[in-house]
Amino acid sequence: MTEIDIQRINAMRSKGYGYKSIAKALKLPENTVKSYCRRHKGDSQVPVQDLSNENLHFCKCCNLPVEQVKGRKMKLFCSDTCRREWWNKHQELINRKAYYEGVCNHCGNSFVAYGNSNRKFCSHSCYIKHRFGDEANG
Repeated sequence: MTEIDIQRINAMRSKGYGYKSIAKALKLPENTVKSYCRRHKGDSQVPVQDLSNENLHFCKCCNLPVEQVKGRKMKLFCSDTCRREWWNKHQELINRKAYYEGVCNHCGNSFVAYGNSNRKFCSHSCYIKHRFGDEANG
């Protein structure tokens, strides 16, 4: 069990989560969580409630519970920091739909642009050469 797991256990116990919920969230054996909590009884004096229902959702990045707002879209991350960290690590899962093919107005080569369907040049250097002539140093 890492120091981060210990911090997460303490945070979840202070919010009233039970052993099963914590073990499921942190992907640890339930007995490990129980034994840690029993050895460190003074760390949290909050009464424990059973929150191990099916509506409990956990952050995809840090596995902490994510509070859901009724009637709104389900949250996948506990914070913007976790969301950015997870998507930076999983770039291959981003569904990029805005690819556009074009032909450069200067050199005639075909290119693919992301997010801009009106792009006319394959590169900045082609734009400069077209705008100011081939002799322009850029």
